[in-house]
Amino acid sequence: MVKAAIIGCGKIAQVRHIPEYLEHQAVNLVGFYDLNEKRAEELAEKYGGKAYGSVEELLADPQIDAVSICTANHTHAELTIKALKAGKHVLCEKPMAITLEECQRMVECAEENHRKLLIGQNQRLTRTHQMARKLIADGEIGNVLSFQTSFQHSGPESWSVDAGKNTWFFQKKAAAMGVMGDLGIHKTDLIQYLLDDQIVEVTAEFSTLDKCYENGEKIDVEDQALCIYQMKHGAVGTMRASWVCYGQEDNSTIIYGSDGVMKIYCDPRYSLQIEKKDGEHILYEIDKIQTNADQTSSGVITEFIRSIEEDTASVLDGKQIVNSMKGVFAAIQSNQLHIKVMV
Repeated sequence: MVKAAIIGCGKIAQVRHIPEYLEHQAVNLVGFYDLNEKRAEELAEKYGGKAYGSVEELLADPQIDAVSICTANHTHAELTIKALKAGKHVLCEKPMAITLEECQRMVECAEENHRKLLIGQNQRLTRTHQMARKLIADGEIGNVLSFQTSFQHSGPESWSVDAGKNTWFFQKKAAAMGVMGDLGIHKTDLIQYLLDDQIVEVTAEFSTLDKCYENGEKIDVEDQALCIYQMKHGAVGTMRASWVCYGQEDNSTIIYGSDGVMKIYCDPRYSLQIEKKDGEHILYEIDKIQTNADQTSSGVITEFIRSIEEDTASVLDGKQIVNSMKGVFAAIQSNQLHIKVMV
């Protein structure tokens, strides 16, 4: 039985981590910590376990084997490293950290302390994405030539546990990056996973188009990010992340191959579609992608516990996710300098 605790009791903890821990038969959820002490106490009362007065107190508890870090972006590295040094396995929410150096230190610390470090890149775990990766590897659409992948919705101001226009997602000090760190990291990571390839060049343009604080001033992070990614094996395509999509949420990917086109989560019924060069259409009805309004099990907690219990590598290992973070940081640099950046 793995005894787990939550550090950061906000929305992502409440709608994904906590329910998935509670559903897992091999987990006992024993602890909660949040800067808002009342919030942690309420969750402990509701689900059982203890509300800790500090991170240090929680990490010093020898009964705790593993922790989920669900805090603001700028704290991810510090808290992860503290937890690993305290002998805890760590599942950290995305984005992994706010600098490449922090990401690398996290991986090194996990290795030095012989503990698991997984990052919550849940899109790798959907059955449709896993099937798409296999079909691409099998040559179902030939050689991959290009792609377009996007994650767009109306923004985090109604999603955050402290909802409103002054959410920490919009604060550069806490978030470090805007929609790129919230949604763009998912698709940057996903395209490398689907193609089993690495981004080697990035051209990016970030904008703050519409989001404002309560006082009417524009937020100090981007609400839209457009990137062109050149892959190591030759494919080139686009990634769009946006908080200014005021219609239906878009979480789709299209892969263009020499023998056909693969459409992923473009249709509400058929999560995977293949249009062959010869006119054949193949439809797969596999699953539905999670949305903010429709939360389903992500599989992340199951993968975390499996990795701990079996002491095996995971598709969510921090060591793998660092490669995706390199793409994110290259995009940030490209936007700042208005140049193409090598990864």
